[in-house]
Amino acid sequence: MSEAIRSGELSPEDLLTAALARYNAVNPKIQAVNMLHETYARNLLAQRRVAGTSSQGALAGVPLLFKDLNTTLQGTITSNGSRLFKDSPPAERTSTLIARYQQAGAVPFGKTAAPEFGLTTTTESLAWGQTHNPWNLAMSAGGSSGGSAAAVAAGIVPVAHATDGGGSIRIPASYCGVIGLKPSRYRTPSGPQHFEGLFGASVANVVSRTVRDSALFLDAGQGHETGSAYWCAPLERPYVDELQRDPGKLRVAVVRRSLTGAPLESAIAATLEQTIKHLSALGHELDELTLNIDPRQLFGAHGTVIGTAVRAQIQDREQVLGRAATAQDLEQITRVNLERSQGTRGEDLYRARQTFESIGATMEQQFDRYDVILSPVTGSLTPTLGLLSLDQPWDSYVGHAMGSAGFTVLANVSGQPAISLPLGMSDNGLPVGMMFTARLGGEDVLLRLASQLEQTSPWADRRAPV
Repeated sequence: MSEAIRSGELSPEDLLTAALARYNAVNPKIQAVNMLHETYARNLLAQRRVAGTSSQGALAGVPLLFKDLNTTLQGTITSNGSRLFKDSPPAERTSTLIARYQQAGAVPFGKTAAPEFGLTTTTESLAWGQTHNPWNLAMSAGGSSGGSAAAVAAGIVPVAHATDGGGSIRIPASYCGVIGLKPSRYRTPSGPQHFEGLFGASVANVVSRTVRDSALFLDAGQGHETGSAYWCAPLERPYVDELQRDPGKLRVAVVRRSLTGAPLESAIAATLEQTIKHLSALGHELDELTLNIDPRQLFGAHGTVIGTAVRAQIQDREQVLGRAATAQDLEQITRVNLERSQGTRGEDLYRARQTFESIGATMEQQFDRYDVILSPVTGSLTPTLGLLSLDQPWDSYVGHAMGSAGFTVLANVSGQPAISLPLGMSDNGLPVGMMFTARLGGEDVLLRLASQLEQTSPWADRRAPV
C-alpha cells in the first residue's frame, strides 16, 4: 500500500475508501470495529495534502485500526470495553505508539473492540457486544485483541494495533489465523500517561497477515520514549532487513505441557507435531523441555498486578464521576476481581514484582541452551461465544478459561518476545497457531525464523470465509 502511494499509483484517499467499504461489508457480521473515526482520518489526509506530505513515511497512507484499551487518539474516547468509561471525556493526547505510526504515514480511522479492561481471552462485553471469528461466526475471535485480529482476518486492514498483557496478541492471532508478535518488555512505548503496563507485563504491537508487515510496524513503533526509565535497545539494522537473513541452524526446545495442566486438543497436538517435523526438515535441532516454573507463583503474581491495576483504574474513574461503580457499570468477573484485590498490600505488589524478575531470570537461563522455545499458543481451539465472557459466575468462567492462557502468560511475566504463527488448521476449519519464544531482545531471531516458515509453509492463501 505505501509503495503504491509513493509511486502515485494510489492515493491515501483511495485506501481509506477501500478500508471503509470493507468495513461496511463485513463489520456488521463480525463486530470487530466498535468506534469509527472517519472524520479524524479525512481531516488528517487533508492536512497532509496541504502540507505536501501525503506520500512520506514507511507507512504512507496505510489505514490503521487500533485497540480500544488504554490507548488514546486525541479528541476521541477510549472506553476500555467498559460501560463505566463509554462516556469518558475525549483524550487530550494521542498515545505515543499510535503517534509514531501516524508520523510514519499511517492513517488511524477507528478502534477495535476489547473485553472490559482486557480481562478475558475473548472479545465480548456488555458495552459493545460480541466480536465474531471471521472463520466461524459462532466462535470467539479471542481476546483481548480479538477486534484487531478479526479485522485483519476479515480484510478490513492488513495490520491492526494490539496489546498483550497475558496472551492478548497471540491468542486472538492464533484463533483468527494471523500473525501476532508480543515484543520484549519495553521494546515499544506505553506512554505518555504511563510508561509501563502491569510492571512491564503488558506491551503493544500489531497483528498482521505477513511477517514483513509485522517487522515494518515494529521498526516504526520501537524505541525509547522520553520520560521512560526503561527501554529495550534497538538493533543496529531495521527488522525488515532481518527477513532477508538465513536464521541458521537453531536449537529449538519443545514445550508440550501447559502450566495450567490443561490437555491439548487433537488439532493442536497434530499441528505441534507437524511443526516439529517441518523444523527438523529445515535443519533445526529439536529437544524436549519441561519448564521449571511454579504455576501458582506465576499466576499469583500476574493476578495480583492485574487486580491492583484495574482497581486503581476504576477508583480513578469513580473520583471523576463522584460516585461508586455499580453492577450496571461493571461485569460480574470484573467485580469479583475488584473484590479480590481489595486486600492487596504494598508488600504483595513488591513480592509480585520480585516474582516477575525471578521468573524472567529463570527463563533467560533456558536461552543459554536454546535459541527459541516452541509451544502451542493455547491448549484448546477457539471456544464458542459466551463461554469466556465476563458476564457469568466466577466458577464457570475459571473452568472454561483453563485451556486458553496456560502457555502465553509466562512470556508476559518473564518479558521475552513471543510470536504466534498460523501454521495449522483443524478438521472443522479453524486456524491453529504455534508460538515461538526467544530471549529478551530476540525479536530478530523470531522474525528470521517466521520468515523462513512463511516461505516454506505459506499461509497467505488461507482466507477467512467471511
